[in-house]
Amino acid sequence: MNNIQQQSQRYSLFIIGTLFFVFGFVTWINSQLIPFLKQVCELKTDTQAYLVTFAFYISYFFMSIPSSYILKKTGFTKGMALGLFTMAGGSLLFIPAALYQTYSLFLIALFIQGTGLALLQTASNPYAVILGSPESAARRISIMGVCNKVAGMIGVFIFGTILFSNIEAISANLTRLTGEAYQSELQILSMRLVSPYIVIAVMLCLLAVMVLRSKLPKIEPDEIPAEKSKKSIFSYPYLWLGVIAIFVYVGAEVIAIDSLSFYGNYHGFSSEIAKNFSVLSLIALTIGYFVGIALMPKYISQRSALVISCLLALCMVNIALVAPAKISIALIILLSFAHAMMWPCIFPLAIEGLGKHTKLGSAFLIMAVAGGAILPLIYGHFAESTNRQLAYWILMPLYIYILFFSLYGCKIGKRGYLITN
Repeated sequence: MNNIQQQSQRYSLFIIGTLFFVFGFVTWINSQLIPFLKQVCELKTDTQAYLVTFAFYISYFFMSIPSSYILKKTGFTKGMALGLFTMAGGSLLFIPAALYQTYSLFLIALFIQGTGLALLQTASNPYAVILGSPESAARRISIMGVCNKVAGMIGVFIFGTILFSNIEAISANLTRLTGEAYQSELQILSMRLVSPYIVIAVMLCLLAVMVLRSKLPKIEPDEIPAEKSKKSIFSYPYLWLGVIAIFVYVGAEVIAIDSLSFYGNYHGFSSEIAKNFSVLSLIALTIGYFVGIALMPKYISQRSALVISCLLALCMVNIALVAPAKISIALIILLSFAHAMMWPCIFPLAIEGLGKHTKLGSAFLIMAVAGGAILPLIYGHFAESTNRQLAYWILMPLYIYILFFSLYGCKIGKRGYLITN
């Protein structure tokens, strides 16, 4: 690779890294929205509150396949810009939602944001995979993950400060109010969302313009050689097993981070303290990404990293189920360290060798992000019927499946080509 090609690759990775920063900021502030909207919209159960994650992530299920067709028409660059403008529209919808304290409107806004993200993810993930050798794909996605989680930490900290400032005193005051005075106080609390989401909308529009003006190199996955004997996308079993792996992984990651505020409250921590647990979780996730960047592929293969991550997660959740409060919370936070290598390893292992089917295969993998919509609702149901600590047992079968994929599933249909791990 000559100097011009290297510079072009670095520039492309910078643009993609910026997009992953946006993914992280918009995605992980939902961990703060869940407890905040539960109070503002007077929700009665955890299951209702977890509709925040459902509305956001279920859009991936509906929009990922249409996104692949949109990208065929627009190309990567225009498709990314369209995704950013769509997210900006969803962000602006938070203004009337906050004004009228309408939970359904908040959920629609989140769905629209997720729709834009589905388009962005469908474009940017395969772009990061293709922009270099297959063996170092997990390393590149890990770098993108650092951008994602650093943005998440910043977003969670900023939103936690804005939304939960003096929240204990406000909550205590609300218990003494009734009628119009009570609704007026809730209205003031709800309006805390307006300014942040206006800023987010403006930043998304500016970033869309920057992407349109950028000169990203055209990379056509259709030109990548696939196994000649395979004609249909259904001829790649490892892809479909990878789709399930992404589904369960995203569900596990969202449960581990977005449940922490409620889990801290369950063990007696105030909301002002518990809101910081999500930040600690994202720090653990970021450290895991740095470890992956340092080790892969020079010292450890993608598959080996995935196996180790699954075994580590299984050990931690087993102990967390029975450990005392502080140890259990710490272990749920540290689960994110084990999660760090899962997406960067699953995605390239599932997409490798698809050739002309790369865009559609990527769309199916992004569609599986809907695991973040469905599995937290199931966790919320068990948290209400048992307790929030025991409900973490739901993570066990998820990790066991990912372990199966890492040991065996990712090789089914790849016999004799591409995989050398």
